[in-house]
Amino acid sequence: MEQNIPAIYAAPLQGFTEAAWRNAHEQTFGGVDAYYTPFIRLEKGEVRNKDKREVMPGQNTVSHLIPQLVASEPEELNRLAGFLASQGYREIDVNMGCPFPLIANRGKGSGILPYPEKVSALLEEMRQLPEIRFSVKMRLGWQDADEWRQVLPLLNRSCVVQVTLHPRIGKQQYKGEVNHTAFKAFYEACELPLVYNGDLRTLEAVQELMEAYPRLKGVMLGRGLLADPSLARSICEGKAPDKATLYRQVAEMHRLMYEHYSWTIEGGEAQLLAKLKTMWEYLLPDMEKKPRKAILKSNRLDAYLRAVAEALR
Repeated sequence: MEQNIPAIYAAPLQGFTEAAWRNAHEQTFGGVDAYYTPFIRLEKGEVRNKDKREVMPGQNTVSHLIPQLVASEPEELNRLAGFLASQGYREIDVNMGCPFPLIANRGKGSGILPYPEKVSALLEEMRQLPEIRFSVKMRLGWQDADEWRQVLPLLNRSCVVQVTLHPRIGKQQYKGEVNHTAFKAFYEACELPLVYNGDLRTLEAVQELMEAYPRLKGVMLGRGLLADPSLARSICEGKAPDKATLYRQVAEMHRLMYEHYSWTIEGGEAQLLAKLKTMWEYLLPDMEKKPRKAILKSNRLDAYLRAVAEALR
């Protein structure tokens, strides 16, 4: 495996992989070549303040951050890319994969994939911004696993430097299996550096994938990395840490996230507690039931912090 270590990217997951998580993850675990931000978008013609804060260079300490945007129209892409460029970014990822109906039903995220002419217009707009390296993260389609067949030839001819594919359709969201047959067809037809994303939860799964698809540029870890923050480092080193080491590092990561949110959240203890509890939706799924329950049921910050310390001891 040593000679074939893929590039490892941390996926953008709305509500989970925010600056607090990214900064704390790199400081305690690392192993990630680049972190992607959850997408920024226009709302009533403006970049949302929440999105602006997330990509501000001062908020982020990771060594390589790639912001992501979501757009369905060239003008929208231009406005968002212009804002990101003003913050010093020269690499931008364009989301053509978001599966959530609120986004997809507006022809954004995976909802753009049935409309190759809209994809083409966005790609043409990217060409007008040669100072920026654009990549695309996408799914197989929105309703149909063959929608990519009209989109990939456009990407192959475009200025896009890399494609990340999650081999599900948008309608599936995260349910059901990934479509390995469709991924293989995409891999064979893709002329750009290709990154695989979807259901990679173990070191062995990544090793098998790289053996099956040796031309892959890399892997993007999402829920697997949220569940086991040591996963990227394990891929680099070819072995996973023991449970005691993992729990000690998770405790340190949690401490850093708690510090970050204590500084940045203005809504008091209840909001801080809600924010911290979010990470346990995925984190350490194999933890014993009783300590996990104590974490999730705590309704005061002091009780929550005690429960976390107890669980990770």
